[in-house]
Amino acid sequence: MRDFSQDHRWLSINTATVRKSRGVDVPLVDIIEACAQRGIRAISPWRDQVAAAGLDVVSKLIRQHGLELSGYCRGGMFPAVGADALKAARDDNRRAVDEARELNAKCLVLVVGALPGALAGKALHKDIAHARSQVRDGIAELLDYAKSVQMPLAIEPLHPMYAADRACVNTMEQALDVCDELDPSHSGALGVAVDVYHVWWDPKLQAQIERAGQSRLLAFHVCDWLTPTTDLLNDRGMMGDGVIDIPRIRDWMEAQGFAGYSEVEIFSTGNWWQRDMAETLDTCLARHRATV
Repeated sequence: MRDFSQDHRWLSINTATVRKSRGVDVPLVDIIEACAQRGIRAISPWRDQVAAAGLDVVSKLIRQHGLELSGYCRGGMFPAVGADALKAARDDNRRAVDEARELNAKCLVLVVGALPGALAGKALHKDIAHARSQVRDGIAELLDYAKSVQMPLAIEPLHPMYAADRACVNTMEQALDVCDELDPSHSGALGVAVDVYHVWWDPKLQAQIERAGQSRLLAFHVCDWLTPTTDLLNDRGMMGDGVIDIPRIRDWMEAQGFAGYSEVEIFSTGNWWQRDMAETLDTCLARHRATV
C-alpha cells in the first residue's frame, strides 16, 4: 500500500465534513481557503454549497489554489412518479454533470434515490423493484450525456438502512450489475464510489472490489461506524473512532490499482459539526496519516 504516514498528498476533504463549525454553517469559500492553507490537495464539494457560493466563483478559486476534485456530490435521485417529475430529475442530473465538468471533477457521485416521496416522509408507492428499474433507466440515459462531455459517473451504494428513502442500490454487487449491463466494455465512464460507512459490513466486499477492477473504482470515501450510533445519517465517526477496518479495505482497493484520493466524508451533528472547523480539519490530517 501507499505510505500515508509521512504526508497527506492523497487526502481529500468532502466539504460536508466541515459544512458546520461550532454549529454554524461555513461558506464553501472559507472551506476551500482553509484546506488550501493546510496543503490539502483535493476536495469534494456538494452542489448546494457550490450554488450558494456561485459556480463561477468556486471554479475560479479551485483553479487559483491548484485544487483537484476527488468527486462532486451529487447526482441521482432518479425514481419519480409522473412524466414531469421524471423529466425534472433528468434535467437536474444533466445540470449536475455540467457543474462537475466545469469544476473538472474526477467523477459525479450518484446517490440513486429510492421510493419517491419517502425522503419527505410519505412514500408514493412501495414498489422497490420499479424504483430500481427507474434507477437503471435514469443512469442509462444520463450515461450517454456524461460520455459526451467525458464525465465519469460513480454509483455509490448506500447501506441498506437507506433503501427506502435515499438509495435502493445497497451493495457493490448491485451497483456493479448495473455497470456490467450499461458499460460492458469497462470504458471507465461508469463505476462505483466505495464508501466504507456503507459497505464495510458486506461479506462480499473484497470479491466485489476485485470484480470492479481499476476501471470501475472511481472514488473511495472514509469515515467510521460508531457503536452505539445515535443517528443513522448524522453520527458518522472520525477514522479510528469506530469499528471499520479502513486499511484493509484500502488494501483491497489498491490491490486493484486504485491510486486516487481517500475522501473524508463525515456527517456529525452532535460532534464534529459542533467543533471548530480548524480542529476538524487538523484531526482529519492526523487520522489520515495514522488510521487510513
